Amino acid sequence: MIDTNSKPNIHVDQAIALEDKYGAHNYHPIPVVLKKGKGVFVWDTDGKRYYDFLSAYSAVNQGHCHPKILNALIQQSQELTLTSRAFYNDALGEYEKFACELFGYDKLLPMNTGAEGVETALKLCRKWAYTRKGIAENEAKIIVCEENFHGRTTGIISASTDPEAKEGFGPYLPGYITIPYNDVAALEIALRVPGVAGFLIEPIQGEAGARVPDVGYLKKCSTLCKEANVLFIADEVQTGIGRTGKMLACDHEEVQADILILGKALSGGFLPVSAVLANDEIMLCIKPGQHGSTFGGNPLASRVAIASLEVILEENLIENAYIMGKIFRSGLMDIQSHLIKEVRGKGLLNAMVIPAFGEFTAWDICMDLKENGLLAKPTHGDIIRFAPPLIINEPQIRECIEIIKQTILRFTN
Repeated sequence: MIDTNSKPNIHVDQAIALEDKYGAHNYHPIPVVLKKGKGVFVWDTDGKRYYDFLSAYSAVNQGHCHPKILNALIQQSQELTLTSRAFYNDALGEYEKFACELFGYDKLLPMNTGAEGVETALKLCRKWAYTRKGIAENEAKIIVCEENFHGRTTGIISASTDPEAKEGFGPYLPGYITIPYNDVAALEIALRVPGVAGFLIEPIQGEAGARVPDVGYLKKCSTLCKEANVLFIADEVQTGIGRTGKMLACDHEEVQADILILGKALSGGFLPVSAVLANDEIMLCIKPGQHGSTFGGNPLASRVAIASLEVILEENLIENAYIMGKIFRSGLMDIQSHLIKEVRGKGLLNAMVIPAFGEFTAWDICMDLKENGLLAKPTHGDIIRFAPPLIINEPQIRECIEIIKQTILRFTN
């Protein structure tokens, strides 16, 4: 195994300058240059240790460089990494069976990124609409929610209400109906529109700052969709794989989506791996040649995905996320400061909302958190999202609460 500590350290300013000069300016990172990760921690090029409270947008639920997943990666990479789907391989079927039985579906369609998973679900929903529901060709409509984030492809941003993600990238793909999130009545009205095929939703809106809908919302939406013969499509790319204190966020209300989209933590942060799951009536609408991916379902990704899911189950990370999340939210709510407007979340997907036009910004607070050994990132300007690896234990979560508390109080005083 390569010893990363043997590599010469690059200076922080040099690393940032290289990215600034040769990389596209499509991100605004916190100015820290990371070199190593292990468990809940990451280290910068100077050797300073931080708690990782972003977990690569929940891709590293199992913790950085988990040994079981790493071992699966190493073993498979020494045997076979890629065949394309032109041939069978000895790992994909095992992965498909494992995931289908775990999540309760007939079929799995493997892809790579979360955005690819969402695009696949949209295509699958439309294909079902034309071949099974009988909607006229090119007339299928999909309902989406305001402030959604499903990815950045041109097809997906057409469903977005975020100006930063959308403006300047038109023309946009038609066929979307946008309604407010957490509004059952709005969905009920939208379902009456002719040609509606699906309802695409994040069970908890992650990029919008861990927006949790009212209890019963998902169940009511699922019921309405079934009554209208409309597919309930759950984007669990960020909320799935234990993050919210259940295997899936939809499990909190015992909702089984017609189409389930997974990604991010499906590989524990080692590879881009995503998946779309559905039953035969829906999945078999797509025939050979109509959709695919060269890397989707590759043997390396398949072995890694199995190991990643096994870690979640074997280490009781779902229960841990539920318990640690309750402790974390309680700790944040106990902080007495006018800078904390709201604390919200479920499991270990949480957010702290600060006044939008206050003296200090979420960015200012995140910069100070960095200095105090905790990495988090603002979203939507006034929200700080907190999502540590699900392996975090109680002493660590309490230490992090104290770091956040002292940081907030410094700004308050």
